[in-house]
Amino acid sequence: MADTNNLIVYCEYDDGKVADVSLELLTKGRQLADKLGVKLEAVVAGDNLKDIEKQIMPYGVDTLYKFEDARLYPYTSLPHASLLINLFKEIKPQVALMGATSIGRDLGPRVSSCLHSGLTADCTSLEIGNHIDPKTGKTYENLLYQIRPAFGGNIVATIVNPDCRPQMATVREGVMKKEVRDSNYHGEVKNLEANKYTSPEDYVVEIIDRHVEKSKVNLKGSPIVVAGGYGVGSKENFDLLYQLADTLGAEVGASRAAVDAGWADHDRQIGQTGVTVRPKLYIACGISGQIQHIAGMQDSSIIISVNSDPNAPINTIADYVITGKIEDVLPKLIKYYKKNSK
Repeated sequence: MADTNNLIVYCEYDDGKVADVSLELLTKGRQLADKLGVKLEAVVAGDNLKDIEKQIMPYGVDTLYKFEDARLYPYTSLPHASLLINLFKEIKPQVALMGATSIGRDLGPRVSSCLHSGLTADCTSLEIGNHIDPKTGKTYENLLYQIRPAFGGNIVATIVNPDCRPQMATVREGVMKKEVRDSNYHGEVKNLEANKYTSPEDYVVEIIDRHVEKSKVNLKGSPIVVAGGYGVGSKENFDLLYQLADTLGAEVGASRAAVDAGWADHDRQIGQTGVTVRPKLYIACGISGQIQHIAGMQDSSIIISVNSDPNAPINTIADYVITGKIEDVLPKLIKYYKKNSK
C-alpha cells in the first residue's frame, strides 16, 4: 500500500531569517509532494519566531509546526533532536528533508538513528520513482530516490529506503533552486509547546556566548565567477584570475585540484565537495571539467572556457572556448575589458 502521509522539511532559522538551503528544500519539497499527492509540511524551532510563516508559506507549505522557546535558540543538539523525534512519531511523515549544513549533519543522524529510518547524507538530487527489489521481486511505488556522489565523486549513487519511514535525506546548499510558489499561499500554523516534546535533560547544555564570522567570499551571490583549475599552472598565474575578477567585478572560484595545490582557499572551492554556483557568466580557466566540478557550475547562464587543451571535457558544455595559455589570454582579456568598458 502506498504511503499517504506527508513530506516535511526542517527549516533552519538564525538571526531573523530562514536559511536559504531550507527554502530551496521547500521548493523541491513542494514538487515532490505534488508528485506524491500529499501535503508539504515544515517545522521550525527557535526564539522570536513572530511572522516566520511569512517567509515559509509562500513556498507552498500546507502546515507549519512552530516551536517558539528561548531555550531553542541558538541551536543545540538535544532539544532539537527530541522535538523532531517525538513530532515525527506523532505525525509519521513519509519523507523528511533538511540541509546538509553543520546543523543538518548533526541533527539528521540523531533523528534517523532513533527512529531506525536510515539517512542519505549530502544528496545533490531528489526524485520520486518506483523500485523493484532484485531479491524478492516486490515492487515499491513512489519511493524517494536519494541521489548523491559516491566513491570520491567518481560515481553517482541512487539510494532508496523501501521499508522504513520516514525516508530521510540531507541536501547540499545551492544544488536546488529557490522559487516562491505563491506569495499569497496560506497554510495552517500549529503552535506547539516545546515542553511536550522535550525533557528537562535536553537543556543541560546552555550556550553562554556565540561568535559567528561571516565568510568574506560570496560565490553564490556573484553574477560573474572567474574560476581556476590545476591547469592554471602556478600561484602566480592564479593571481591573474584575481586581477580579471577585480576588473569585471567578479568573484574568484577554484576547482578542488587548485585548492589542494594551495593556490586558493577552501571557501572558494566549487563542485561536489565545495559550493554550487549559478552565475550569469562563468569563466573557467585551466579547468579540465571533471564531473565533480561540473556538478557545481553546470547551471551557469554563459560558460567561457580558457584552456590550452582544445579537447578538455569542460569545452563540451562551454558556450565559448578560448584555446591558449592562461598567462597569454588573461592579460589580453583584462586589457581589452578596461579599454572598452565605461
